[in-house]
Amino acid sequence: MFRVGVSADFKVTGALQPVLAQIFDPLPYIEYDFFDFTPNQPVSPETIASYDAVIVLGAPFGQPSFTGDDRLALIARWGVGYDRIDTEAITRNDVLLAITVDAVRRPVAEAILTLMLALAKKLPTRDRLVRSGRWDLRGQAVGLGLRGKIVGSVGMGNIGAEMFRLLGPFELGRKLVSDPYLDPERAQRLGVELVDLETLFSASDFVAVNCPLTAETRGLIDARLFALMKPTAYFINTARGAIVVQRDLTEALQRGQFAGAGIDVFEQEPMSADDPITRLDNVILSLHDLAWTDELYRLNGEHACQSVLRVLRGEIPDHPVNKAVLDRPGFQEKLRRLRARWAEVNAE
Repeated sequence: MFRVGVSADFKVTGALQPVLAQIFDPLPYIEYDFFDFTPNQPVSPETIASYDAVIVLGAPFGQPSFTGDDRLALIARWGVGYDRIDTEAITRNDVLLAITVDAVRRPVAEAILTLMLALAKKLPTRDRLVRSGRWDLRGQAVGLGLRGKIVGSVGMGNIGAEMFRLLGPFELGRKLVSDPYLDPERAQRLGVELVDLETLFSASDFVAVNCPLTAETRGLIDARLFALMKPTAYFINTARGAIVVQRDLTEALQRGQFAGAGIDVFEQEPMSADDPITRLDNVILSLHDLAWTDELYRLNGEHACQSVLRVLRGEIPDHPVNKAVLDRPGFQEKLRRLRARWAEVNAE
């Protein structure tokens, strides 16, 4: 039997079970079960000892997760963020990490546009005015049109590119990007201007965070950058909360340094209900789930399961993260064994 572990946090959302049943249940040589873990502590070696692959949502992995002679070959992350997984540690232990890039690109870009339009049209203000019967104040809630506006993206991967693609019909003005890893030729093909962070924050009408959380980007956006924003500008973060110094964001919003923000991610999640940011009227808050749609649930599950099947067949899945592991003899031996087992069960 091939054994696949599924992190128990999927039980809360119910996001994965239908796809598991659809893809794995018809294959009698694959069995899967759920494993528990302690948040903020690496999954133990005993927990994953019997698995060939795991599909995870929030389960952390680090060096303490491994013994040095582990069966595990793949961590399939449901989504694209992997800040809870120590990629250097899993590489040393011959484990590949794969993410579901193609499943997340469109839903997250749609979430950015949702916040952008809600902020531009001052939807929360209009909602409050209707509920309080203040129709006499509706002239004070004039919104912004997107035509000709400057949109800046901190980072320019798949989600940032999809965001600008979806914004195409709105006839933006400048499209600014700050990303030290973006090739200038690709920037030209995408029709974006490469600028430094200071220029992006000072010139943009909307700033969207579209970079991963890494040691380099942790705390990247702080009071210094918020102070550069136009008083009419909006800030949007659907990436990772720790990229932004949340205290600095809250204080900037309290002072009205810029018009408002749409925030789907926070430094600590769940966030306390009495956090100061929850008392502000110029911010729209979501539960790190604005992109969670029927499409994202289905495609994330399908792509994670397909990554598992590819590795069980001894193949390399799409969108590997720690590519250095691919040439390691230990990982190649795991693939060889899996390939031989797959051939054997399918020959019976």
